[in-house]
Amino acid sequence: MRAQTTARPIPVEFTGSGGVRLVGDRWETDDRLTDSTGGTVLLLHGGGQTRHSWDRTAARLAEHGWCALTLDSRGHGDSEWAAEYSAELFAADLEAVLAELGGRVVVVGASLGGRTGIVVAGERARSLAGLVLVDITHRIDRTGQRRVRDFLGAAPNGFASLDDASAAIDAFRGTPSRRRRSDGLRKNLRLREDGRWYWHWDPAFVGYADNRGNSDERQLADLATRITVPTLIVHGTRSEIVSRAAVDEMLALVPNSEAVEVDAGHMITGDDNEAFALHLESFLERALPPR
Repeated sequence: MRAQTTARPIPVEFTGSGGVRLVGDRWETDDRLTDSTGGTVLLLHGGGQTRHSWDRTAARLAEHGWCALTLDSRGHGDSEWAAEYSAELFAADLEAVLAELGGRVVVVGASLGGRTGIVVAGERARSLAGLVLVDITHRIDRTGQRRVRDFLGAAPNGFASLDDASAAIDAFRGTPSRRRRSDGLRKNLRLREDGRWYWHWDPAFVGYADNRGNSDERQLADLATRITVPTLIVHGTRSEIVSRAAVDEMLALVPNSEAVEVDAGHMITGDDNEAFALHLESFLERALPPR
């Protein structure tokens, strides 16, 4: 059973590169408004996800005194769909959000969000107070990547019901079927006029995911050597995307870095959010102590 929380999301909007509208939530508690002057924890989701993948983490951070902000990337969730998707544009969106936020910001990025964080932290070393990479490094397993891509494109005609979508998630993750909260699924799917449920992201994004290759790896490795802010890598020991060898390579590339492991797959927060949150909070206490 999930613990009750008094934290609630307050909708916010930003303008990304090229004027793309980006939608997010700033998390606050009933007993106080969080103060962003002390710093902000900006949480970026993975490809094919939405800001709601961070809801439990953000609520916990807000309750513990941090200003937590979750953001839908372009083409995902409630943010605007775009004519183009590229590592450069995701990074430009993040830079625009950071400029609007100002002050000290720790970026927490899962998968796509983490790779975007690497680009910005490497190109603008002083723009962040810290970086947390959630099961992502400069190098990913291509077989695992193709499997994720196949899942993203596996339901072009949507699902007949939320239960069907839940079953597809379980089949992809290789876990026993379980009943999910319908309100949680509704945050990541949308019911369209044809009466079917579709993932809440732009199908054109899958084309971008197809085109990421060795050039990405070389670029990210080079950028990683330029990261100077405190960096935490959270690795899922059962990840099909990131190997321990890739984590060790990343630790060698980023001077001020450390790694922790969670008994989880690539979707760490979904598998063990409690363990992830404890590691994150320990890092934040050093990189962004609450005021």
